[in-house]
Amino acid sequence: MSTLQFYTERAAECRRDADSATLENVRQRNATAADAWDAMALRMRRAQQQREVNEAAKLG
Repeated sequence: MSTLQFYTERAAECRRDADSATLENVRQRNATAADAWDAMALRMRRAQQQREVNEAAKLG
């Protein structure tokens, strides 16, 4: 499993937990955690894209 896949799966899991929570504070905590996992996944995607751009620049 890649790190990006791990982050994406954790975000989805937190979102499911938030949707099924009955207590507002638990719902909010899980929604906040999902946002954090999404942000980490986005940073990972951007880093991968930048690496690809850098590699392409080196090649030509």
